[in-house]
Amino acid sequence: MNTEMLEAIVLGVVQGVAEFLPISSTAHLILVPWLFGWGGELDTLSFDIALHVGTLMAMIVYFFKDWLDIFLKKHRLLLFLVIATIPGAIAGKLLDHFVETSMRSPIIIAASLVVVGVAMLLVERTSRGSACVDDINVFDSILMGLSQALALIPGVSRSGATITTGLLLGMRREEAARFSFLMATPIVAGAAALHGIHVLKHGIGDFKLVIFAAGVIASFISGIVTIRFLMYFFKKYSLACFAYYRIVLAVVIVVLLWMRS
Repeated sequence: MNTEMLEAIVLGVVQGVAEFLPISSTAHLILVPWLFGWGGELDTLSFDIALHVGTLMAMIVYFFKDWLDIFLKKHRLLLFLVIATIPGAIAGKLLDHFVETSMRSPIIIAASLVVVGVAMLLVERTSRGSACVDDINVFDSILMGLSQALALIPGVSRSGATITTGLLLGMRREEAARFSFLMATPIVAGAAALHGIHVLKHGIGDFKLVIFAAGVIASFISGIVTIRFLMYFFKKYSLACFAYYRIVLAVVIVVLLWMRS
């Protein structure tokens, strides 16, 4: 196994775990190459999106029965999921290039990690939610969609922002996570499709295709395991441990930036 293949697998596992944990997968996909000095195709938004294909497949497989019920029976919930997708789709279309070129900075990541981490701690202290996914309304969907759009900023975390918003709206923790993962499916699928078209237009060599495939498979397997773990974890435990991790990671980033300056 060559070095680039190993790096792709490592980043795939990082994506599969961090996509669902509320700690920002984008931040970790930027930070890991930054810390270890990895570069090339593995340190680009295109590779990030390729890894998201793996986690997209993990969400589809894990929540297949949920999606079947939604399409066949729960048309009201389907409408609300569509509404929740719109803000993120618009933000992604308008800000994609700006985010890729101007916001992949460790200091931006550190600030985002702290802000959302503090918000998670504050919401956990006040939330006594009892609502489930089927109780979602239009207002809830719009707010969840707006919080998902914020996740374009590296370090925010899509799951962190949306689960925290769900708790703020009175949902049970595991139900907020369920809605978060369901609403992520179409937005990740759309982003992957757009970048897939871009890759096809510009071409991709066999070697790169193998590297990308290794990352996708790693993110799929680790994603399935992580979703299963979180759906159990959130029935008993809070977001606090993830919030503290975010804050500690932000401090580490700032210290490393200072040491390298």
